[in-house]
Amino acid sequence: MTSQTTVDTTGPADKAPPGASGPIPGKGLRGHPWYTLFTVAVGVMMVALDGTIVAIANPAIQKDLNASFADVQWITNGYFLALAVALITAGKLGDRFGHRQTFLVGVVGFAAASGAIGLSDSIAFVVVFRVLQGLFGALLMPAALGLLRATFPAEKLNMAIGIWGMVIGVSTAGGPILGGVLVEHVNWQSVFFINVPVGIIAVVLGVLILNDHRAEKAPRSFDLPGIALLSGAMFCLVWAVIKAPEWGWGAAMTWTFLAVSVLGFGVFAYWENRVSEPLIPLGLFRSAALSAGVVLMVLMAIAFMGGLFFVTFYLQNVHGMSPIDAGLHLLPLTGMLIVGSPLSGALITKTGPRIPLAGGMALTAIAMFGVSTLETDTSSGTMSIWFALLGLGLAPVIVGATEVIVGNAPMELSGVAGGLQQAAMQIGGSLGTAVLGAVMASKVDGDLAGNWADAGLPKLTPAQLDQAAEAVQVGAAPVAPGTPPEIAEKIMGVAHDTFISGMSLASLVAAGVAVVAIFVAFFTKRGENAEAGAGVGHI
Repeated sequence: MTSQTTVDTTGPADKAPPGASGPIPGKGLRGHPWYTLFTVAVGVMMVALDGTIVAIANPAIQKDLNASFADVQWITNGYFLALAVALITAGKLGDRFGHRQTFLVGVVGFAAASGAIGLSDSIAFVVVFRVLQGLFGALLMPAALGLLRATFPAEKLNMAIGIWGMVIGVSTAGGPILGGVLVEHVNWQSVFFINVPVGIIAVVLGVLILNDHRAEKAPRSFDLPGIALLSGAMFCLVWAVIKAPEWGWGAAMTWTFLAVSVLGFGVFAYWENRVSEPLIPLGLFRSAALSAGVVLMVLMAIAFMGGLFFVTFYLQNVHGMSPIDAGLHLLPLTGMLIVGSPLSGALITKTGPRIPLAGGMALTAIAMFGVSTLETDTSSGTMSIWFALLGLGLAPVIVGATEVIVGNAPMELSGVAGGLQQAAMQIGGSLGTAVLGAVMASKVDGDLAGNWADAGLPKLTPAQLDQAAEAVQVGAAPVAPGTPPEIAEKIMGVAHDTFISGMSLASLVAAGVAVVAIFVAFFTKRGENAEAGAGVGHI
């Protein structure tokens, strides 16, 4: 493929000689591919970390701010909602104005919003600033991929994406560990304050190292109606998914938002086919591989993020672990992501993505089936086996699906492709939390009254039963102060058994989603445009 020209507006100019196989690093630090990877990894780490670090802090936040279960869900869902709605538009901003600028703005805003959360004294402020975190995170995530795509030669890109995916995977899985240390030894606010110094480091590195790569065919205008239509459609979709557990999946409000979302996507597609510079050229989706990569990312996130949401409550509220112990029990998951991601990048470079992706989702399905077998007395060794298998399965999927999406998009749309990749992950995360949450709630509602009566406990009023079910959904025992020890023990047994039954069913659903993803993986193939960045020079 003919190499494309990239304009560097930040440093001394060099030119790539004809036929160059890779970008020429700028003098010193600026523009060096591996230093660029390190810099964007620092920024991306914050966003990925905050997707799960809050999960381990949720019980402390819930207690300290007197929040309901729905409030706790909003701490997570508000973040995912903002990310999902804004990612593609943010990717377009990077393609238009340069990925360096959007990355730096995203880092500064994300760190500032994190500090504001730590200073908040009400659940409402926490949720608002979590939304702002998501919006600024949306700026830096696609920009990071765009910078990697433009900086690395084709033969090194998979390895770079492998390390990038490792950072995301390790940050996502390591969030509970770091969160456990901070919550147990400092406070829940420190979970957010830690982003401030990390953000400062990322900004300093970005100013010193990053080059501003812009493809020759970069967009020159904005599709404002397209942005409004896509954002509205995405919002209605994710909002319906988030609110469905509260409204009911068959409720008129749920279906109204879903219908408006479908209509919005339809009008968006109609508009995109008629505008000169569309937000997303729909021709991208003529690539079956790219489309399969997007679907695969959604399915992976449903299984992973939805399952992880309940695992943290299982470890803390059922097994009675401290936050740090709960985080350490997820270390096998983190360790396998660390080992598996760069190895997956090398394997995908040699064999192509299909077999590693299908194999990864098969391992994920087996791992989620294993999670469905966990009991109140399951040993740490048994848990570690399933968590390690999950990490080993996720590694090739995070790396391979990213390469499939970004590598099958033209260079000038690398930001949009990065936005698609991240939007798919965030939508999947929201779907996983909401859908598996609905499965959990339905199972708890269906089983709790019978389990309560079978244990010989005093009958509850409908209001008391609803209140007890809300506690059981997070593995907590609804024991009132002053309850006799023998009664409290029975209540705890009923609560934990009912929670386990709900988590088991939710994990089986997640395993089923992973099985579907195995078949989707066979529609993927190596990125047709991956070599577009190989001849990029700095002029």
